[in-house]
Amino acid sequence: MFLNRSLAFPSSVRLLACACFVALLSSSAFAEKKPVLPDWLKEAAKQPLPSYPANTNAVVLLSDTTYTVSGDLRAVEHHRVAIKILRPQGRGYAHLGASYDGDSKLRLLKIWSIGPDGHEYELKDNEIADHGSYEGYLLYSDDRYRGGTAPAGDPGAIVAMEYEREARPYSTEYIWHVQEELPVLKERLKLELPPGVEYKEVWKGKKETVPVDLEKGKYLWEVSNEPPVDLRDVNMAPEWRGQTKRMSVHYFGAPIPNATKGSWESIGEWYDVLAKGRNDATPEMTAKAQELIAGKTDFAEKVQSIAEYVQSQIRYVAIEIGVGGYQPHPAQQIYKNKYGDCKDKATLLSAMLSGVGIRSTWVMVDSDRGVVDPNAPSIAGNHMIAAIELPADYESSKLHAIVKANNGKRYLIFDPTWEYTPFGHLEYNLQGGYGVLMDGKYSQVIAFPILDPEMNSIRRTGQFKLAEDGSLTGQIIESRFGDIADRHRRLFRTGTEKEQHEIFDRMLGRDLVNFSYDGLKVENTMELTKDLKMSYALKASSFARPAGSLLMMRPRVLGTDSLETDRKARVYPIDLGAAREVKDDYEIELPQGYVADEIPDPVKMDMGWASYESASKVEGGKLHYTRTYVVRQVELPAAKYEEVQKLAGVIGYDEQSNVVLKKK
Repeated sequence: MFLNRSLAFPSSVRLLACACFVALLSSSAFAEKKPVLPDWLKEAAKQPLPSYPANTNAVVLLSDTTYTVSGDLRAVEHHRVAIKILRPQGRGYAHLGASYDGDSKLRLLKIWSIGPDGHEYELKDNEIADHGSYEGYLLYSDDRYRGGTAPAGDPGAIVAMEYEREARPYSTEYIWHVQEELPVLKERLKLELPPGVEYKEVWKGKKETVPVDLEKGKYLWEVSNEPPVDLRDVNMAPEWRGQTKRMSVHYFGAPIPNATKGSWESIGEWYDVLAKGRNDATPEMTAKAQELIAGKTDFAEKVQSIAEYVQSQIRYVAIEIGVGGYQPHPAQQIYKNKYGDCKDKATLLSAMLSGVGIRSTWVMVDSDRGVVDPNAPSIAGNHMIAAIELPADYESSKLHAIVKANNGKRYLIFDPTWEYTPFGHLEYNLQGGYGVLMDGKYSQVIAFPILDPEMNSIRRTGQFKLAEDGSLTGQIIESRFGDIADRHRRLFRTGTEKEQHEIFDRMLGRDLVNFSYDGLKVENTMELTKDLKMSYALKASSFARPAGSLLMMRPRVLGTDSLETDRKARVYPIDLGAAREVKDDYEIELPQGYVADEIPDPVKMDMGWASYESASKVEGGKLHYTRTYVVRQVELPAAKYEEVQKLAGVIGYDEQSNVVLKKK
């Protein structure tokens, strides 16, 4: 709908060569030409606004799109948007523009504004600039962005844009983003189709309106007063993109040879055409695959050898030109260059597996849970992974991310791009979500499993000695496995010594004030199927606090798992992050002559979707504290917020509880 990004454009300076010549010219020769604002913008600016919450930064007065499919089946999107800025924090919405590439040329772009004082502006062509879209591991893309900053974009101003852009010729789906981060006063979508072409609409979220048939292949959808998806102050907020409503219009017919038709099957068949032959194995790839599985007879071991090769030895580098944003490069090219993007790595994995008789295919997903909606067939995904077909009745303790298709086939879902996910697992942000199995006429949406919490675990053990002055010394051993080890594996593989110290300082600083550590030893950094182990000596001064003749201390040395909640009415789902299991086991030798006068009561609560328990006891002059925190779900409905509040209270109470020591 609109882009809110900060851009800086150089100003143009006009130099005059002769002051005498300037004096001869009338002042009217240099007068700025008054901008001519379009009628649609003037009408939008006149609309009265309803009452909005005080923290509303801006409001979309009008979002109007006409999507025209011509007789030659080329489509053009004509879009208008007007935004009123309400608060200083909304100034960023004065940055307006549109993206394009070689297959979606930008035919027109105009930007206007009406200042708070009523002064009217129009950006000149030399005040609108083009920028590339190179980010991260994107080596080259023909994606471009053209835009500028509307003048006088202060509270009370109205900024507006109109553009016309050619649609990509290989896509027959238009996605209408009905809901945004701002409230929308009025929005319209007009669809114009040539004879012989029909459409199907599918909604993600509540259906907001029905189309008006304008006859002769023209249809109009209108929505008013659409609320925003505002997650700024929401604790445990879900992914924003997964919460927004959208409508997809799929258009198809006899004149269009390869089109999505508003079904998952048609989307899979559409992708089959784009990817056909791209995952064919060459003799070189087959030889490498056979080399990797040499001596292995178990199916899972064979797949693991090839999967880990693609995961670790093929660099993630993206080169995307036009259809290359969707179509993978040929496997032969990926294997030769030893790099590719997500769909390329999934393609190479498929080719190498096929070389040893193992079938696999692609799965389209999105990195944000909720974007792929089982009720809204769409190509609205940003990531591609692999589905590896399992032999009938085959079982293995190594394989956890398994799904079953409608035709009875079982698949291991594996992402060769996510370089720190153990084989047989699935990264946390995909668990509990959906993907599109691209398998021709058998294509379908599939639900991803939530892995057992033990597959994503932290285990901390510590042996300590408490001195009478309150200082604590001892040894910590921490083991991490699964996605929860991702950050630390990355840190110890690629981070500098300074970065490692900074991360550890922040991690320990959550629980301790004055501390030091040394002798850090790390094991199994890149052995993903083994625990990442970290051990180090820890010293914390003032761990126990004197209170007269007493000492007060927290039995929990490290590990903060408290949940941040509030008392606001919950509207959005609750994002718990990831299924996980965290266990702490600490033993603290008490100072000579001290005994425990007060010990926190044991805590135990099981909500089904999560459980928490802890216990403290003193035996033989030593305090022993254990706790286990298990999260079994990744997302809860808003109606469960009261349960989350209860669990948050229990965890918070336990983490702040103290043992009181006194001298005998």
